[in-house]
Amino acid sequence: MTVDAPDRPAPRHGVGVFDSGVGGLSVLRALRLRRPTLPLVYVADSGHAPYGERADAFVIDRAMRVTEHLLDRGAELIVVACNTATAVAIDALRARWPGTRFVGVEPGLKPALAASRSGRIGVMATSATLASARFRRLVDRLASGADLHLQACAGLAGALEAGDPGSEEVRSLVDRHAGPLRAAGVDVVVLGCTHYPFAAHWIRQVLGPDVVLIDTADAIARRAVALMGEPERGEAHDAAVELWTTGDVVALRRASARWLDFPVDVRCWPQARMADA
Repeated sequence: MTVDAPDRPAPRHGVGVFDSGVGGLSVLRALRLRRPTLPLVYVADSGHAPYGERADAFVIDRAMRVTEHLLDRGAELIVVACNTATAVAIDALRARWPGTRFVGVEPGLKPALAASRSGRIGVMATSATLASARFRRLVDRLASGADLHLQACAGLAGALEAGDPGSEEVRSLVDRHAGPLRAAGVDVVVLGCTHYPFAAHWIRQVLGPDVVLIDTADAIARRAVALMGEPERGEAHDAAVELWTTGDVVALRRASARWLDFPVDVRCWPQARMADA
């Protein structure tokens, strides 16, 4: 649910979260569930989405700009709630702000390996994530002997960004991208983009009830809350949640009303737009 509120000072401490669009709301929801008293600031960089179809230099530049805004809003820890931005930009962010803690997201290969009975694992992600050196290192470290079926899901994040996970476009794209994984006989599928959990119902319909879906949102939230440490004295009430967008405010209000069950303050960040977007 959304509320409009006058501008107010930045929170004294809290967690900043960003994604190329609304996909990171799945992580924001998990954070709120784990610690409602933690101030949260979210940026949906929808004016430049999806990152998975952008050049690396563009994604790094956007990640830098968005992180600076989150820090200005009082965030002490940044969750990069986007697999593509994590793969491409998190090392640059850590180098730029060495005193700031960052939590990234990456496809959940470790829990997928633990859940698989056959060793045949599907990974649904953007082409940028699957092609990244970071993902290749993850595979080499955790799953070099596994039977991985990598599925680049062109267009799916963008279709979900449009706001209706039940649209004919989303259902068609899910069928196109999940169908090959069903044919490959995988028994576990990793949702390697934070947008994809919002299409989980359709993905399950294509794959069948026996295939396990791996969504890492709760694991990310658990890690971020642990890094923030014990609640401060006086941290007794539900904290404020700010949502900022470089795109359509109405679209973000609609998405947050659909996927979040707590009050949020939705705002436009027009200065974040780029001339070449």
